Amino acid sequence: MIGLGTYAFFWHQWAENPDRIDLHEALRRTRALDVDLFQICDFAPLDGFSSNELAAVRATAADLGITLEVGTKGVAPEHLARYLDIAVALDAKLVRSMVFGPDSRPTLGEAEGYLRGAMTAYADAGVTLALETYEQVSSTDLVGLIEAVSHPSLGICLDPANAVAALENPRDVIDRTAPYVKNIHVKDFAFTRRGGWVGFTLEGAPLGTGLLDYDYLIDTVRPDERGINRIVEHWLPLHDTLEETVRLEDEWNTHNLRVLNEHSLRSNN
Repeated sequence: MIGLGTYAFFWHQWAENPDRIDLHEALRRTRALDVDLFQICDFAPLDGFSSNELAAVRATAADLGITLEVGTKGVAPEHLARYLDIAVALDAKLVRSMVFGPDSRPTLGEAEGYLRGAMTAYADAGVTLALETYEQVSSTDLVGLIEAVSHPSLGICLDPANAVAALENPRDVIDRTAPYVKNIHVKDFAFTRRGGWVGFTLEGAPLGTGLLDYDYLIDTVRPDERGINRIVEHWLPLHDTLEETVRLEDEWNTHNLRVLNEHSLRSNN
């Protein structure tokens, strides 16, 4: 399935946006784009939602015919337990996380112990835990961690763009992680020269216009064959005005979904 996530509505939900939308409105806009999958990823208020608030989000998603996934950061035992409870409350079958959390930087050995302790509960609940590729933990170390725990309900959320900041080649990251991928974040990216030609800026680009080799990613990981969902995200920088940025976010959502759907049609014919 192809879905959207909170990073696809980053500026719409930005705290300083006077017209910011809530989670229910993000779900309604997702449905308006004919999308039936939404990942609530790194959405800080979710951690403090009451059972009634979670039930309300689940009801909105159900009414709209949208499947939910959840995303957070960290693998500390109490944090993984909390997000498993959230996933169950939302009927979400996947939790995306990262090895490091806002207040937790475990060693790989500590992370392995945390994950071993958590996976039985995740498996019993029918929930998959997918750790994302990003620059703070090399893809080699991440794969090593997944292999060390060796649990069918644990895998990788593949985002080749993130690892570029650690000078990892996106193709290498795709090749290394492919057997363990459970979820994909799709965002294109590009380098541009900074003002004065001193250094570069790494930022997002509409899908198909940047450096992400999406064909290679799909051919290597084969998400349709393996039932792996793809979530649209953006690295859209703030432009001259917030209004322009929000408008561009809408345009990028429409464009990226069209490119993904057209690619899927070609691949299946």
